[in-house]
Amino acid sequence: MAMNLDSYRGLLDDLRAEGDELAAALVEIPDERWTLPTPATGWTIHDQVVHLMHFDQLARLALRCPADFARESAAEIAAGPGWIDRISFVRRGLPPSELLEQFASGRSALLGSFADTEPTARSPWFGRPMSAASSASARLMETWAHGQDIHDAMGVSRLPSQRVRHVCHLGVLTRKYSFCINDRPEPVEDVRVELVSPEGKLWVWGPEDASNRVVGDAWDFALVVTQRRDVGQTRLTATPGPAADWLAIAQAFAGDPGRLTRSKLARS
Repeated sequence: MAMNLDSYRGLLDDLRAEGDELAAALVEIPDERWTLPTPATGWTIHDQVVHLMHFDQLARLALRCPADFARESAAEIAAGPGWIDRISFVRRGLPPSELLEQFASGRSALLGSFADTEPTARSPWFGRPMSAASSASARLMETWAHGQDIHDAMGVSRLPSQRVRHVCHLGVLTRKYSFCINDRPEPVEDVRVELVSPEGKLWVWGPEDASNRVVGDAWDFALVVTQRRDVGQTRLTATPGPAADWLAIAQAFAGDPGRLTRSKLARS
């Protein structure tokens, strides 16, 4: 079912809030700590922010000028293995204050482009074209996930918000994709997902009578489907078989398969 305009505006509001929350946390980090390593192998806090900023720019380019996006993305991929890492590494000399300014202005421009685009309008991306609504959801998921890496690097927790529902929803939608990229047969059995939201409400996906189930905390589920935590590090429970098999390889982002290999994240 296509997202209606009200839901789309709500999604964009949540994307803005997710970016604003991350920016507020980054402002508090002293310059010398921007080089702290994050859980992404070889990536610093600075690298994480550059990554988000760059793919925000590409998402906006895809919306506004698909031909230019096609040329730029092809050129980046043509650089060969490690091209995603190089995006961040070549900008390591950019002062944190300038990076923050560019991240904020780029996110504002991206939100403006989303607002000017119908939610069902499709634009190119790495792999299949995406609707504007799907692209916005992916940018929110990426912001949330890379924000988690940054908070982990700082050793601080963050207050869970209802915005995590978007991450959970994307995690559910990408179940079949997770099997596909791991060269495993596409699942045919339904899985019921029951998650407790940060406000204590129940969020559900899948048929009520499904025998395969994932049950637990929404924040934990989001951490697993973005590969920020292994399922054993959470309080999630899954029935043996299709549900447990899914959580072992769940991946809500595009890119190469792999557990907790953060430098492979990107093209969501």
